[in-house]
Amino acid sequence: MSLLVVDGLEARHGLLPAVRGVSLALGEGERLALVGANGAGKTTLLRAIAGAHPVAAGRVRLAGADVTAAPAHRRVALGIALVPEGRRLFPDMTVLDNLRVASRHGRPGPWNVDAVLEAFPLLGPLRHRRASALSGGEQQATAIGRALMTNPRVLLLDEVSLGLAPQAVDAVYASLARLPAGATVILVEQDLARGLAFADRVICLLEGRAVLDAPAAEVTRERVTEAYFGLAAPGGGRAR
Repeated sequence: MSLLVVDGLEARHGLLPAVRGVSLALGEGERLALVGANGAGKTTLLRAIAGAHPVAAGRVRLAGADVTAAPAHRRVALGIALVPEGRRLFPDMTVLDNLRVASRHGRPGPWNVDAVLEAFPLLGPLRHRRASALSGGEQQATAIGRALMTNPRVLLLDEVSLGLAPQAVDAVYASLARLPAGATVILVEQDLARGLAFADRVICLLEGRAVLDAPAAEVTRERVTEAYFGLAAPGGGRAR
């Protein structure tokens, strides 16, 4: 049985469709890269899965349970954690306090402060520093660590490398490589090469629709780029 199933999901911004009938299934331990141009619906899809954006139609199921109507805090408790674009840390709280506050709303499990600091070694020396005093890469690492403190079954990462210097991106991805093999992740990433290297599977969104869904190892950069710009699979079907 798939761990996460999204079935015919639709979401809007006012009257404007943002996600149009997207379906996907994710097995435990699978890593999915979600790519597409700005405005393709990637962030809205992640937020809808996490319960942070209303669903207009369709269903979200976690381990067989329908969570479509569950609020965001309930989905966190059930095992869906979102690292939002822009990180959204508590700026006046320390790294440690940002981590600890998340554990109050999550599930029991192996992720605690020590485990997060081991996975993200750059945070160890910064544990008592306020979030507002961190660099972009350090804030991103803290935001991912905060999500892990809820012991998620599914980790949603939105725009991991956005606005970061290349060295900071390297450090964040080096930390992500330390996640256990069983971690289930959906990653929104503008850097196509990094996304394909990280993921087992790639889905490309175009104008809110999934136009490519394939194993990452079986697609070329050219094929993904064609889907990205709408040069493949006219009519919104999956690119083959």
